[in-house]
Amino acid sequence: MTTRNLAVVAAGVGAPSSTRMLADRLSAAAIEALRDEFGTQVQASVFELRDTAKDVTNNLVTGFPSPRLADVIEAVAGADGLIIVTPVFNASFNGLFKSFLDVIEPSALTGLPTLIGATGGSPRHSQVLDYAMRPVLTYMHADVLPTGVYAATEDWAGQADASLPSLPDRIARAGREFAARVAVTDRSSRLTDPFALDGSFSVTGGFSAE
Repeated sequence: MTTRNLAVVAAGVGAPSSTRMLADRLSAAAIEALRDEFGTQVQASVFELRDTAKDVTNNLVTGFPSPRLADVIEAVAGADGLIIVTPVFNASFNGLFKSFLDVIEPSALTGLPTLIGATGGSPRHSQVLDYAMRPVLTYMHADVLPTGVYAATEDWAGQADASLPSLPDRIARAGREFAARVAVTDRSSRLTDPFALDGSFSVTGGFSAE
């Protein structure tokens, strides 16, 4: 059975976090669709950026990631699909979300199927997906899905607007669309280690004992 690697990143700063909850729901929907519709197994790595907030800041100042942050960056850059969710602060993504993207190499997300999500206190901020998150990830050449999911506080309690799809319906739709994109990518298998040694390398410099 085919296996795909997913990276799930939540930029919430609280605990518990509705941002983490949305990331988990999107991840579960995608994993279910990959399993049931495409027969694909999934290895998902979930990261809360609040756990590496100091590492991200230090990386911005020093130019070098800590081992813990390097593991997160490597998992994201080497994934077959990325789910990334931010809370809305002052009508845009929060600083932790942007700082994390700032410490990733610009080409590391090239062609990476990416599902975006956001949480906020009011439905008024739902456009943050398209005017803030999508442009920065598109600039980094990520393959951002047309469908994103925004969850306002009232969405968690029930259907905020009866004329619109409910939050579970939106999550399920986004999960299916994301799964279809991830199922056909072979991105992780095409990535190469720039520091890998070729077969001609000898640790003894070509010399051997007589």
